[in-house]
Amino acid sequence: MRFSVVHAADLHLDSPLVGLERYEGAPVAELRSATRRALANLVQLCLDEDAKLLLLAGDLYDGDWKDYSTGLFFASQLARLREVGTRVIWIRGNHDAQSKITRHLSLGEHCTELATRKPETVLLDKLDIAVHGQGFATAAVSEDLSERYPPPIAGALNFGLLHTALGGRRGHASYAPCEASALALRGYDYWALGHVHQREIVQSEPYVVFPGNLQARHVRETGAKGAMLITVEDGAITRVEPRALDVVRFAQVEVDVGQARGLGEAAELAEQQLIAERTRAEGRLLCARVIFTGRTQAHAELAREAERTASELRARAHELEIWVEGVKLATEHPYDLKALAAREDATGQLVRALRVLEDKPSARGELIDELRKLERSLPHEVSLSALGIELNDEQSTQALIRDVGRMLLPRIAGGEP
Repeated sequence: MRFSVVHAADLHLDSPLVGLERYEGAPVAELRSATRRALANLVQLCLDEDAKLLLLAGDLYDGDWKDYSTGLFFASQLARLREVGTRVIWIRGNHDAQSKITRHLSLGEHCTELATRKPETVLLDKLDIAVHGQGFATAAVSEDLSERYPPPIAGALNFGLLHTALGGRRGHASYAPCEASALALRGYDYWALGHVHQREIVQSEPYVVFPGNLQARHVRETGAKGAMLITVEDGAITRVEPRALDVVRFAQVEVDVGQARGLGEAAELAEQQLIAERTRAEGRLLCARVIFTGRTQAHAELAREAERTASELRARAHELEIWVEGVKLATEHPYDLKALAAREDATGQLVRALRVLEDKPSARGELIDELRKLERSLPHEVSLSALGIELNDEQSTQALIRDVGRMLLPRIAGGEP
């Protein structure tokens, strides 16, 4: 017997996507409906592939529903699967933990939520499949839930459903921590994981898989998003392949403008790469952050005319039906920094101060403390995190320091020394 199983996670249905209004020309309607349209694509994949089972590994919702429309849409989509006999088995994650969701709707007899108090097993006799799992009772689960999962059922294909960051993944809280090697020892054939938004087949013997989130929600979640299609033949998994189901594609487009002599040539190079990225998006709405890189004679103009640079690029992108979410300057003027640091004017003081911040962790710590004070005074929609500045991430703070130098040096250094 040959059939398909679909594994998805982190739907974050009706995620609010706060702060979009501050972006001029943002495709607000398309972005806010993206998670719903991606869910519809997931259900359509199950129908097209005649999937017998859909596994959902947590964070179906982004938090408590604003109203019942979120639950009604989810239930209506899953009802399409009931009509063809597809079973749905799901668990809760940190965003839709039992303690966070106060509204409830019946999803139908073909849908089964696994318990949050202890691991539970569902045996699908007709498919010879056993699904084991436990959802989150609270938003922050610090213990290894997998330790209490039951032994595999002999003669069945065993799936484990788990919301976890394993031993840790950048940008994700370390909930339900465990190790892939320990999961493998449980004897299951496939671990259907959730929580981490980047697709990853951690290992294949047995399978330990993050499908990634179904639809990216901001520019830090780049590339194709979707689910995993699992092919089962004669009681064994024979193929695991990703299927892109997103309707909006995010990209960070690095443009080397080392040969550009000014803003116009830099914008032309960016336009060419945006066109290539649009092709890779395969007809989806493309939301891009453009990052100019390289040592270039165009640096001073790009830095001085930051608003004009962004507007020029957005105008070109609008003609291409691409939304440029932001423009970041990571270029450098071909200055002799050693000579600049030796100067006794404001330029020399700036270069020396930036070097101290880059070289001394204690100095960076003092800066971060001051930025945290600033962040506490900001409204949520303009928080430093929303602007892409992660104060708990060393790489992000070092990049921030470099950005300060790139913006200020062309304004105060004058001509090349």
